[in-house]
Amino acid sequence: MKTNILILNCGSSSLKFAVIDPTSEQEFISGLAERLGSPEAVIVSKFQGEKTTINIADEAHDGAIAGVLDVLKEKGLFDTIAAVGHRVVHGGEAFTASTLVAEDVKKAISDCIPLAPLHNPANLLGIEAAEKHFPGLPQAAVFDTAFHQTMPAQAYLYPVPYEYYTDLGLRKYGFHGTSYRFITASACEMLGRKTEETALLIAHLGNGASAAAVLNGEGVDTTMGLTPLDGLMMGTRSGSVDPNIFTFLRDQKGYSLDEVASVLNKKSGLLGLSQISNDCRAVEEAAAEGSKQALLTLDVYCYVLAKQLAGLAIGLGRIDALVFTGGIGENSELIRRKVVELMGIFGFKLDNDLNLKQRFGAEGVITAESGPVAMVVSTNEELMIARDTASLIK
Repeated sequence: MKTNILILNCGSSSLKFAVIDPTSEQEFISGLAERLGSPEAVIVSKFQGEKTTINIADEAHDGAIAGVLDVLKEKGLFDTIAAVGHRVVHGGEAFTASTLVAEDVKKAISDCIPLAPLHNPANLLGIEAAEKHFPGLPQAAVFDTAFHQTMPAQAYLYPVPYEYYTDLGLRKYGFHGTSYRFITASACEMLGRKTEETALLIAHLGNGASAAAVLNGEGVDTTMGLTPLDGLMMGTRSGSVDPNIFTFLRDQKGYSLDEVASVLNKKSGLLGLSQISNDCRAVEEAAAEGSKQALLTLDVYCYVLAKQLAGLAIGLGRIDALVFTGGIGENSELIRRKVVELMGIFGFKLDNDLNLKQRFGAEGVITAESGPVAMVVSTNEELMIARDTASLIK
């Protein structure tokens, strides 16, 4: 019986996949095709606890999806697939919710390529390859930007000439929306509160990181902007910096616009400031061993995060809970401790024992009962995509 959803998340040189039953929420298989287009291209899959690696040398997205199809056939999952759900990074203002893929939807995704030149082309390649290899199956597009389309104009407009918005679509869009939807529902359930009566600050912290203000289930502000470079300090991204960095580095270093953009996207953040790694775990380990540069890097990371969370609170009017999620948010007790302490002006009081306990899949409150709630909630974007896709094909 066809009840499962195949999830595809295509990057420029990678493809993540999973097969999920949206009703039972069971994940049957997951995997990653990486280094696509190179001689080292492989598909690594995990099925019933066992990992398997398949070489697909020089194959790009089309070949990778063909390889995934073969893996699904081998594991007896191919005939269980009812639809394919795609993560699409940018839907612009055209999409406020997930949608079934049609020609006009693909055109709208293509029209957003100037807003997401690295992601949307790969997302389109994934959709078209899936249509080829899974003919007749419904395809759904789930947009990172859709959740944030409820932001008011005062939150998404930039103070630049207004025609840049009307003519070019220059505005804040926000990302990680699929995660924010999942976390909002999960956090409200854990708190025993109605979604439509809850004010949340959510910090989605991974190699890419953002934060959002969610009021009564709707996004009212977020840190990422026109692109995912804006906002928080991340693994290799600088986050918000003085825009005149571009002219400064041009004048001082002779860099082109593309070279400055590359520095801010790929050589900054945790990696650039620590000179150690883009991986927060490695920076924390170096800090524990006494590295002053690593300690400084973590201080900057947490200060920037706490400062931007405090700013997002303006859009809420109150804070019912501060939620940490993503690989760093769910597992780094150090980052959470530093941020909660910095947020003490709002009355947050950390419970050190609870903070140490909520890691590696454990979820729950990390603050003392006498103050506002801060908590850890595990995200699951793939399950959210599966739920949306299943809902669309009913």
